[in-house]
Amino acid sequence: MKFKLPDMLCTAVCVFASFIGLAGCKAKADSPQPDAKDAPFMSGVTTAPPAATQDPAEAPPPEKTGGFDGQRAFAHVAKQVSFGPRPAGSPAIAETQGYILAELKSYGCAADIDAFSSDTPAGRLPMKNILVKIPGDRPGVILLGTHYDTKRLEKFVGADDAGSSTGVMLELARSLCPQHSRYAVWIAFFDGEEAVRPEWHDPDNCYGSRQMAARFANSGDLTKIKAFLLADIVGTRTPHFKRETYSTKALVDLVWGVAKRLGYGSIFIEDSSAVEDDHQSFLKRHVPSVDVIDLDNGPGGDVYYWHTPQDSLDKISPKTLAIVGHVFLESVKQLQAK
Repeated sequence: MKFKLPDMLCTAVCVFASFIGLAGCKAKADSPQPDAKDAPFMSGVTTAPPAATQDPAEAPPPEKTGGFDGQRAFAHVAKQVSFGPRPAGSPAIAETQGYILAELKSYGCAADIDAFSSDTPAGRLPMKNILVKIPGDRPGVILLGTHYDTKRLEKFVGADDAGSSTGVMLELARSLCPQHSRYAVWIAFFDGEEAVRPEWHDPDNCYGSRQMAARFANSGDLTKIKAFLLADIVGTRTPHFKRETYSTKALVDLVWGVAKRLGYGSIFIEDSSAVEDDHQSFLKRHVPSVDVIDLDNGPGGDVYYWHTPQDSLDKISPKTLAIVGHVFLESVKQLQAK
């Protein structure tokens, strides 16, 4: 999904995926799918995630994390997982879109919807980007982002990839939408980040972020963006966020400096790695960007659930979600002060 593997390793990963039955597309067509418009607010359905996967003591209270509620973010992850696999164009992703929009409306967030379609190896697929716009007093935009689709793999519910980052962005929206600051804050929910094929080869990836970056370029909004902060795979119980080397160094320094000051220096570590992700759609258009992502749960990492059916809700820590949300909130404050 994220980084470009050498061809031989790609082949090995694909063979392994086929062996354990990961090839495929979406939930069975005969599975009952509720209407997306009926998706209820989180407070009505998932205020108490399943007891088997929830440890209320894990998340610090919101007053310890700048107002960010890790348990609420976890509940958003649980709701997404309940929809099942959510690849672009599937009935389940329509449910997810309905849920995201219903939540944003309940927070008083203004959201734009960009419905488009993309040619993919699986044919032309409908996709939908969602963009929250929180106004500011001066020209300039701080952009936050996540993708919300899952890889087209059988039984892959993507609790961490990308349920975790979507849960974080929803909770950030709840916190930030009532605020009025120096610069506007926009929060993007991208469709179609995942490659349709097992391997990650351009242009079969980042469909939604490419669409949004191009749209911003055409509208003139691209030049307004002061910084883009992307979150992706941010919920693991054993987090280590490495400095992503494609990212803009000044932004990496800002975010990792904030994390260290908040006491998370052992989680936002000084090691580095290169990751291909949605931020590159903006980097290629000269927008300062940073990717906060933990790929140690992938090949060669400590936990082997990346792009497997084992990426389930039990892998997610409300505490990690709270830490990431806290760092994002404080990073936005830093950028507002510049």
